[in-house]
Amino acid sequence: MTKSADKSSEQNPEKKGKATPKRKDAVAKTKINSITAPVSKADRAKNRESLKLARAESRAAYMRGDQSALPARDRGPVKKFVRDYIDSRRSLGEYFLPLMVVVLLLTLVPSVEIRFLAIVLMYSAMGYSIIYGVFTGRRIKKLVGEKFPEESTKGLALYGWLRSTQMRRLRAPAPAKKLGDSI
Repeated sequence: MTKSADKSSEQNPEKKGKATPKRKDAVAKTKINSITAPVSKADRAKNRESLKLARAESRAAYMRGDQSALPARDRGPVKKFVRDYIDSRRSLGEYFLPLMVVVLLLTLVPSVEIRFLAIVLMYSAMGYSIIYGVFTGRRIKKLVGEKFPEESTKGLALYGWLRSTQMRRLRAPAPAKKLGDSI
């Protein structure tokens, strides 16, 4: 026996008292016996349909903004306030993706001037989006600090800015406020 094996047995003199089970025996305990639980094609189809309905209901609850259906990153009154604040305003960031498609098409034009203008447009939109995000983040932190003084504002600026860069129709959960609504 080696020295390391002797040391480990000296440090832990208690043994488990039984042999480690073979893998096939351990797996056999977890398997459901097909004789006791017969599954027909109809049962599998019914189960598949019920899972499909449950997923659809869960998705609908998530899109409505039900707190129980939201992931942890979107839960709570503070995050709802930030979502409502962003959804009640229009920003250039939500048009960034379609604008990039236009820029991509403009870069295919053989004219050097048009390609240059397309690149300038792209960087201008990116710069505007970042500057808008900084100012919006500051505003969000200030408003949350006033409305929810006991809550932390950590991560709210980035949360709001990222939501503002998503196209309005693709935001999840779906916007609860219309453009121009007061919060």
